[in-house]
Amino acid sequence: MSLRLTQARLQHGNGVHALRGVDLAIGTGERVAIIGPSGAGKSSLLGLLATALQPSAGTLELLGTQPWRLGARARQRLRSRIGLIHQAPPLPPRQRVVSAVLAGRLGQWSLGRSLLSLLHPVDIPGARAVLSRLDLADKLFAQCQQLSGGQLQRVGIARALYQAPELLLADEPVSAMDPVLADHTLSVLCRHAEAHGVTLVASLHAVELALAHFPRIVGVRDGQIAFDRPAGEVDQALLDALYANEQLLSPPAPAVTLTLQIPRC
Repeated sequence: MSLRLTQARLQHGNGVHALRGVDLAIGTGERVAIIGPSGAGKSSLLGLLATALQPSAGTLELLGTQPWRLGARARQRLRSRIGLIHQAPPLPPRQRVVSAVLAGRLGQWSLGRSLLSLLHPVDIPGARAVLSRLDLADKLFAQCQQLSGGQLQRVGIARALYQAPELLLADEPVSAMDPVLADHTLSVLCRHAEAHGVTLVASLHAVELALAHFPRIVGVRDGQIAFDRPAGEVDQALLDALYANEQLLSPPAPAVTLTLQIPRC
């Protein structure tokens, strides 16, 4: 088992209940998409799984450990086994793309090698190889401030792939990309996860992409699990209930079709 949440609750400092008694278990190597309306708790759920947030109640088991029973140093080592892909990657504007990608392994390298890599990239071929999978090899020595939003997202994905984690968590990883590029990028992520036995959990606004690329779909609404089904069992009635009173699902009818229910990777 890669991760398990048991009756997990999360209450923010302002009193808002982001998650309410969530039970979720994901096996090693599974690929799971989390969908739901804005404010449903998808990012909060990923924050718990990344150990960026501590549950207010309930338990989290992650990669064979209970992270909040570990000391700070052991928990930091655990985090080096988790790859986190941000919707807006926190990349310094003047940092070169090669350095941004190689930073994926800073948690695994010695202090000396990490400092050396900041001065002179220690694995240019490795960075180039992972960027080429995302059609960004030509941006290897560009500064991050020279890239578009979609390109920055792909650099963030390249950094996570270079890290070679056991668990990949992606929060809206393709939101700044056009549909064709988003489809291609998710294919790269899924193929990597399948080839290396990596557990992949991604939150997505685009329901059609979730159904096309992920065998398992978890619907989240009001901080709770609304459904947890194989992609082929997610029908329009489930989606209508999940997005009730929401204006963000567009267009609803094409979101569920037979061709999109079959995972491609």
